[in-house]
Amino acid sequence: MDRGDSEIQGVFGANGRLDKCLAEASGFSRARIQALIGEGRVSVAGVGAAQGSAKVAAGTAYAISVPALAALQAAAQDIPLVITYEDDDLIVVDKPAGLVVHPAAGNLDGTLVNALLHHCAGRLSGIGGVARPGIVHRIDKDTSGLLVVAKNDAAHEGLARQFAAHSIERVYVALTGGVPRPAEATLRGVIARSQTNRKKMELIDPDRRETARGKHAVTQYKVIEALGGWASNAPGPAPAARVECRLETGRTHQVRVHMASIGHALLGDPVYGRTPKPLKPLLAELGFARQALHAAVLGFIHPLTGQAMRFTSAVPCDMRELESGLRVICGGPAL
Repeated sequence: MDRGDSEIQGVFGANGRLDKCLAEASGFSRARIQALIGEGRVSVAGVGAAQGSAKVAAGTAYAISVPALAALQAAAQDIPLVITYEDDDLIVVDKPAGLVVHPAAGNLDGTLVNALLHHCAGRLSGIGGVARPGIVHRIDKDTSGLLVVAKNDAAHEGLARQFAAHSIERVYVALTGGVPRPAEATLRGVIARSQTNRKKMELIDPDRRETARGKHAVTQYKVIEALGGWASNAPGPAPAARVECRLETGRTHQVRVHMASIGHALLGDPVYGRTPKPLKPLLAELGFARQALHAAVLGFIHPLTGQAMRFTSAVPCDMRELESGLRVICGGPAL
């Protein structure tokens, strides 16, 4: 291990493919794990790993040597941030819709990472690599709400373990087209990247071998308020609903894919949804052109102090305006 590198050690909890088991245990993506294996930075039972497809057994020890953060390619930029909480180890940010989390093709600056590099004076965990310093998880560009960022590797590793164990509390507020029935249910499925549209995720058949390319996803939803009534044949505009979605897992586009899969896509979603025709004039009038989704609750155990932490974020103005407008045109009082 080179000077300045950090090491993650552990024991596999289940049998399976090396890359998949390490991704679940560390919180890294499988692509990141495969790159580390290729660089000779992964060992299993004290022996260097050569292939991500190798089978590993529960109880076997592993180690990952994570390279120190190279010279940062992202520039620090003085971009305003809403800080919900901050200490020497982590920072909880209330991200506005429209802000990309980390630099990538097409968004090389003006991101949350650029803002954090300025705010934290470069003191962010290096585990995420040069493009994603401090980033433990992310939310979509056009989703608003809470996310936690690690300032050091110890905090990053502790948070990553909680995400891998699905012990992080994450609750989203969504506005859906139509009112889901039943009013409360758990949605399960394997979510993978679409093979025909790389910008889109999809549910895939759990009985087919292709599930190897996806990840199990679980969302609990609950209708908080039905806007327009329950009857599918009710006169007037198509109804909408305010829905609470509690994530047991955190897959890319999870809430958007799951709600669309039951015929109640998020209002304004340009990828997975078709806004009910009677509601289109309202969204156009408000200029609402994003998925109506907000990360409202984030709870976890502080990775260094062991303190239980829970943060909440109020639904932003644009979603409140949309909800108020829906109440009016769907037969309810405005906010």
